[in-house]
Amino acid sequence: MNINRTLRALSDPTRRRILDLLKAGDLTAGELADHFDLAKSTMSGHFGVLRDAGLIVSERNRNMVVYSINTGVFEDAAAAVIALFETESDDRHHEIPRES
Repeated sequence: MNINRTLRALSDPTRRRILDLLKAGDLTAGELADHFDLAKSTMSGHFGVLRDAGLIVSERNRNMVVYSINTGVFEDAAAAVIALFETESDDRHHEIPRES
């Protein structure tokens, strides 16, 4: 996990909305696009950022691309952010994941 890519992906409200929609289950690119008034190329860019951050995975199914959420990356990102704010006196000690 690359925390910088993850935080960059999460910084955009459109990408956060895509993730919110995928919480309910897998959706095709077209089904996701129906929720936005954006060009297909813009949506594709958002999907790419989310994929690069590891927040979503895609699978080609015939002539469609199906997206699903990758919750493991959220857990890693949350742990890294929490670790940034912990002090030595905290009872919990989390290691900040190394960037790959």
